[in-house]
Amino acid sequence: MNPLLADHPYPPFDQIKPEHIEDAITQLINTNLNSIEVLLNRQSEPTWENSITLIEDLEDKLNQAWSWVSHLNSVANTPLLRQAYHQCLPKLTDYTTQLGQNQRLYHVYVTISESQKFAMLSPAQQKMIANAVRDFKLSGVALSQDKREQFATLSQTLSELQSKFQDNVMDATDNWHDDVNDENELKGLPPHTVALAKAAAEKANVPGWRLTLDFPCFHAVVTYADNRALRQKLHTAYYTRASETSEAKWDNSEGMGKIVATRDRLAKLLDFKNYAQRSLAKKMAKTPEQVLDFLWDLVKKAKPAAEKEFNELKSFAKNAFGIDKLESWDIAYYSEKLKQSEFDINNEALRQYFPIQQVLSGMFEVIKRLYGMQVTEKHGIKMYHPDVRFFEISDSQGEFRGAFYLDLYARSGKRGGAWMDEARVRRLKAGKIQTPIAYLTCNFGAPSHGQSFLTHDEVITLFHEFGHGLHHLLTKVDTAGVSGINGVPWDAVELPSQFMENWCWESEALDFIANGLPIEILNKMLKAKNFQSAMMLLRQLEFSLFDFRIHLENAHTPQRIQEILDEVRREVSVVPAASYSRFQHSFNHIFSGGYAAGYYSYLWAEVLSQDAFSRFEEEGIFNPATGKAFLEIILEKGGSVDPSVLFREFRGRDPEITALLRHRGIDA
Repeated sequence: MNPLLADHPYPPFDQIKPEHIEDAITQLINTNLNSIEVLLNRQSEPTWENSITLIEDLEDKLNQAWSWVSHLNSVANTPLLRQAYHQCLPKLTDYTTQLGQNQRLYHVYVTISESQKFAMLSPAQQKMIANAVRDFKLSGVALSQDKREQFATLSQTLSELQSKFQDNVMDATDNWHDDVNDENELKGLPPHTVALAKAAAEKANVPGWRLTLDFPCFHAVVTYADNRALRQKLHTAYYTRASETSEAKWDNSEGMGKIVATRDRLAKLLDFKNYAQRSLAKKMAKTPEQVLDFLWDLVKKAKPAAEKEFNELKSFAKNAFGIDKLESWDIAYYSEKLKQSEFDINNEALRQYFPIQQVLSGMFEVIKRLYGMQVTEKHGIKMYHPDVRFFEISDSQGEFRGAFYLDLYARSGKRGGAWMDEARVRRLKAGKIQTPIAYLTCNFGAPSHGQSFLTHDEVITLFHEFGHGLHHLLTKVDTAGVSGINGVPWDAVELPSQFMENWCWESEALDFIANGLPIEILNKMLKAKNFQSAMMLLRQLEFSLFDFRIHLENAHTPQRIQEILDEVRREVSVVPAASYSRFQHSFNHIFSGGYAAGYYSYLWAEVLSQDAFSRFEEEGIFNPATGKAFLEIILEKGGSVDPSVLFREFRGRDPEITALLRHRGIDA
């Protein structure tokens, strides 16, 4: 039997082959459409029990199968797998559009929402119904026939464009390398990076050392390599990926404009003025003005501090190294030198204190103390790569809450970045709880000589993704549409992830997260915590304003996209960008991910997360009562309640920006 069609306790990664994919997805889609048609032809009054439960079952089966395929496409990409994945995208987009524009199906949800029995549904069920009615409207259900057809065609086009954008970034990254034959050219690089470069060369059967654009390698070179020409070479290659200045077959220039234009046309079909307004229909923020005011208020507060930080860097580079002009490929290098000079601390040197197993054990200890959760590694589960590990999580009562795959290391055929995604959602199924499963994915440097050590920044990244995972895994909501991260507005979904990062800085937690971290080193880390934090905040604000403006103004050509980026940089940035920089051409978050006209969410969620953490600072970072409150109010409620309501319940008031500024060392 096709493994994508059978029921499995865990994803059958060892059984899935490219030739299984299209047939299975096609069959699942047809089954769902036929079953829904049968449901709609019934004469009985629609209820949760006779309608929504069936639809949830059908959707869950398809979602799980596609989740397995989509995840493999991101982490174990091959030409045949990619081909099968792309063959399914139009089918899935068409399926989603058909359901979203099915007026009879829409009527089922509206009828239930207006029935007397609606009040008898649980709050989660009511919220799911309300969200569904909203989403039907956003899918064009109320449009005329010709406009529904336009909407379907545009949705199909957008899906293909976004997928192509991501493929181009992956291919442009994987197909670039620089082989170095003289080890002296690598002077300054951490031994860990040099060892990985040697291993990469040996794997490719070439002499010397192979440098790549995988982020761990790129970051190490631009931060530590004494060879200025080498830094420039990798910086140039990294920031021109998938652009008109690199190989034409991977150029995302026209694709970016088409993505923005297609989104704008979809938004206008729904009577929104632009895609930015359409994006906010499912977020906490309600108007573009509200978002822009929030971002510009942060710019106003952060820019003076950032200008001071950059002037200090320029003076240091000139006085200590005779550098009259800092180039883009110099910023990270001399920033690291300044950091070492001021605080006597080296992020790479901190690796020795963060062996991966210690970090994982410490991370699991944090949630044990906060929420009473127990994490246990389970062996014998079929994986898609030898590096992947599998863990189960149970609560203090011994109740099994969920499981997750942990995929930590960068490799060819794996999309860059770090993310959490769902393999299976918690829901009530045939009277029993279906427990959730998550994927936690990072791209750290591969183990060297069988050992893996993380930088402190990588530890923070791991905690961040684990925070997302906890939001998905610890939910107590049994309705799929609002279970875990489902139904959570995008500008609140980063709250649990950014919240978890705080424990990476607390000495009481680092006692068991780190391996023998001396107190004097920790004190240096804490002093250096906000080093160039205003510059980094401005970088996030640059991304956020660029993203929001191109969707607000329908920047549908690569030229206009570049112009807006240049305009934002002139107003916001204190660090000059390289003339060749085409970072937007690999900006997966907004062009192929879920952050379009929503990248500001990271900063809004940081307001929420730091303000939430301030309660722990007041009551104790491992105060069990405070941890229980966060678990029950924020994590377990998923998307079943508006996040502003949940935040007020947890904090006793609306969010305030002061905690974010304080944690970044910026005056309010």
